[in-house]
Amino acid sequence: MGLEIVLQTELGAQIDSVADPKNHLGKLLPQIDDESHPILGGIDPYGDTVFNGIQMRRFLLEWKDVSSNAITTEERELVSKVEELALRCRDEVHLYVRFIGD
Repeated sequence: MGLEIVLQTELGAQIDSVADPKNHLGKLLPQIDDESHPILGGIDPYGDTVFNGIQMRRFLLEWKDVSSNAITTEERELVSKVEELALRCRDEVHLYVRFIGD
């Protein structure tokens, strides 16, 4: 089982989400504690990791590497949907992106 990525309000209400049941992100995301990807390298595949709007600028810069590694149509659709959630988080107020691990 892979991650579920949720766009949520500050009170935790879910606005939108995307699931990764085939765990494509497991191979696309950088390794945990990857110093060249300090934001994405902090995503816990077994727990929850939450990002706020301020972090989205850096998140999106690092996400370009993830996107460039997506090869299949399914992978590209997944990373595109996560990017959409991240852009909304960056551009709207009081929103968060939560990565929910197994």
